[in-house]
Amino acid sequence: MEVEELEDEGPSSQNHLPGLQQQKVLQQQEVLQQQQEVLQQQEEVLQQQEEVLLQQEVLQSSTSEETLCVDQKSVDKLTEGFLSHYLPDLQTSKRALQELTQNQLILLDTLDQEVTKFRECNGVLDLGSLFTEAKVYHNKLVNIRKEMILLHEKTTKLKRRALKLQQQKQKEALEKEQQREKELERERQLTAKPAKRS
Repeated sequence: MEVEELEDEGPSSQNHLPGLQQQKVLQQQEVLQQQQEVLQQQEEVLQQQEEVLLQQEVLQSSTSEETLCVDQKSVDKLTEGFLSHYLPDLQTSKRALQELTQNQLILLDTLDQEVTKFRECNGVLDLGSLFTEAKVYHNKLVNIRKEMILLHEKTTKLKRRALKLQQQKQKEALEKEQQREKELERERQLTAKPAKRS
């Protein structure tokens, strides 16, 4: 039963219950104790009835063996006395049992409702933790995106710089080559040309 499950959870789970819920649990425990007492009373009555039945069987067996003569009026009076003695207790215990079972059913329904409320609360707590976790991961993703944008900007700047440096080196190499060609041309012009003999 769910009542036993709540009892097994111990005091740590009852500390979380609000005041009304603790009262409900205490009422249920009292009802269960009352039911146990009524059941014990009924068991005692049943034992007494069994003893009386055994005595009757013993009497019947002994009467058949000894052939006692028993008057029907005395048997009727004995049964009336037996019934008048035990019947009121049995009827009151029956009424008490019916009332207790009705109370127990009501308490079980309320307990089921409380358990579902607690499960819903736990679900809400789980959802809250999931939302906070999602928020943390979202923030991490935003930070990673910013870092990637910064890295992209840096790489594009580095590529432009490398391209400019390459173009500058090519320009310098071209200028050096042109300078060298000019120097070679000048040297050719400066070198003496032999005169032609005519």
